[in-house]
Amino acid sequence: MLGSQTTLPAGYTAPAGRAALPGLPAVRTMKRLVLGAAALAGVVAVLIVSGFIWFALRIATEEVPVNTRADGIVVLTGGASRIADAFELLAAGRGQRLLISGVNRSTTTGELAKQVPDYDRLFSCCVDVGRAAINTVGNALETRRWARDRGFRSLIVVTSSYHMPRTMAELEHRLPDLKLIPFPVVTDKLRRTPWWSDKATAKLLFSEYLKYIVAQVRIRFEPRASATDLAGGLDESRS
Repeated sequence: MLGSQTTLPAGYTAPAGRAALPGLPAVRTMKRLVLGAAALAGVVAVLIVSGFIWFALRIATEEVPVNTRADGIVVLTGGASRIADAFELLAAGRGQRLLISGVNRSTTTGELAKQVPDYDRLFSCCVDVGRAAINTVGNALETRRWARDRGFRSLIVVTSSYHMPRTMAELEHRLPDLKLIPFPVVTDKLRRTPWWSDKATAKLLFSEYLKYIVAQVRIRFEPRASATDLAGGLDESRS
């Protein structure tokens, strides 16, 4: 009835402003989590960018002559002029033998010789062709077996400059007792143009940087392969 007074239940307490609104503590907790996640993402982004800059600055932009000798030379296939540079080192007497690691099974020795017509005579005396590896891990395993079978204690490693950090990490992990001498092959584009001014080059380096980080993390948890693990490791690298 109009004008009548409503009777409240005994023990009822009226809400006292926003502090008593249901669900407000959960909203505040969610905001804190979002802000914390955003701060963490910012820190990770800074670490990734700074790490990439550090990695990119380590990449050689000029080839440095090798003035020392090693027992053997290994070249990883996949980049322009890698094989030619490796043969030049072999012809100059920088190593006793050369391993070409990661050659496609369908590629013949004759086809390889056509890439280095000035040094085709070396194939009959001083060159071994490895066909088991299809990635950098496989290259390292293939190189390890070749070096140990021949009793080599030092190797000159030939690959593209941007690929060298990851290659050396894999080889050092599996051949800690060998002296490894890097010979980075520098592409014409990387020699002529700073990487930060070319989108394709920057993308290539960033992709290699991520692969390098993944390799480093895996190596930290991966035991060094024993001599009896080599055949299985090479087969696994092809999967």
